[in-house]
Amino acid sequence: MEFDALLLSRMQFAFTIAFHILFPAFTIGLAAFLAVLEGLWLWTKRDAFKTLYLFWVKIFALSFGMGVVSGVVLSYQFGTNWSEFIRLTGGVIGPLLAFEVLTAFFLEASFLGVMLFGWKKVGPRLHFTATVLVAIGTTISAFWILSANSWMQTPQGFEIMADGRFQATDFWQVVFNPSFPSRLVHMLLAAFMTTALVVGAASAWRILKEKRGSTTWTESRIALVMAIGLVAVVAPLQLVVGHWSGEVAHKYQPSKTAAIEGYWETRSNQPLHLFGIPDREAQKNHFEVSIPGIGNMIQNVPKDEVIQGLDAWPREDQPPPFIPFFGFRIMVGLGLLMIALGGVGAVLIWRKRLFESRWFLKFCVAMGPSGFIAVLAGWMVTEVGRQPWVVYGVLKTRDAVSPVTAAEVATSLTVYVLVYALVFTAGALFILRLMAEGPKAALAEPDPRQDRAPGSALAKAPADAEGGIPGDED
Repeated sequence: MEFDALLLSRMQFAFTIAFHILFPAFTIGLAAFLAVLEGLWLWTKRDAFKTLYLFWVKIFALSFGMGVVSGVVLSYQFGTNWSEFIRLTGGVIGPLLAFEVLTAFFLEASFLGVMLFGWKKVGPRLHFTATVLVAIGTTISAFWILSANSWMQTPQGFEIMADGRFQATDFWQVVFNPSFPSRLVHMLLAAFMTTALVVGAASAWRILKEKRGSTTWTESRIALVMAIGLVAVVAPLQLVVGHWSGEVAHKYQPSKTAAIEGYWETRSNQPLHLFGIPDREAQKNHFEVSIPGIGNMIQNVPKDEVIQGLDAWPREDQPPPFIPFFGFRIMVGLGLLMIALGGVGAVLIWRKRLFESRWFLKFCVAMGPSGFIAVLAGWMVTEVGRQPWVVYGVLKTRDAVSPVTAAEVATSLTVYVLVYALVFTAGALFILRLMAEGPKAALAEPDPRQDRAPGSALAKAPADAEGGIPGDED
């Protein structure tokens, strides 16, 4: 492995995007959660929903800010490290990134201030509208970013001009390229799952630490039930959507599928490799554990259909199989644990034993970071599995790098690692500290509306309005 400018630029982009993707994966789902909380507050008049909103909106603000900062760094790298990529594909990629700024970012920026600081300035319905629009903005942002990245995976609707530059010929084909629908749904569900797991972990932690009947006991129980309910619905759905995305990859990116599944030999009736250590030099898997004859069924193709192995491509055109192979299995393994979490949690809610099952509460806490890990694993499968192409089948990664030296990239990579380690570690630790404190952090501040006459929808609920919560045995 030669640490030239190409490899170092890839390492730098991988490092910065690994940090960045964690924040959108969390804030997309958290923005929707906040909109639901505020809507329930307006509808039910229960102060518990307001307390939860005021608590989680702090974490949203911090996460959103760190996401914006890390996203700006990525955009600069297109110019500093990948200028040839932008020069050649700017006619296609440029408009997609511009639309993300003009629609999603401006929408979020316009209403984020109202959402965070408008409690005393605007009415409750207008504030709720601002929260909903911020949530919509995060989804629109995912739409355009996933469209651009999906076009790099399955390019459509373009032509290559005489000077090598790409020009869009059908913008709708560019946006709605073959892999975009499944990948957009897959990413949005991953964001909702990530948020639900974090909310569930933080709530379970407070229930384990607090005494029954403490100040925010009710809020923690409500949040936990909401989180488990979402996991119970979304986790099985994500398995179906993930299979859909895999079918698209099988059709349009067969080399990625071969790397993911550990297929070296082109043949029909492929096996399902449960485990192995892919060896690119030996062109085989070591310590292979397989189930014969069901690989084609997993790919949803007839048993006698030939599925390409990595031997169908020259070695220099094969994706490095180690990361896609294990990344995919990490993602699927965590997905199965999420399905188990949602299923068992739903049963405990039904039996009204949720808050007494300490083993399950500890399981929820342990699963808190699993959404982030699954997102990172899935992203690495997607990006490494595309290699050696930056635009699959059309433009190789080595032809997209800037004319920079290895020393220059190594210097900037070192700076990024040091700055990110300091800034984002501090931010993450502060967020974890807030989560550990729980909803009582929101009660430590004065009620932002206490000096205003409440409207009919915000009238304080009676003392007994909290009512029972599913899963409580009392």
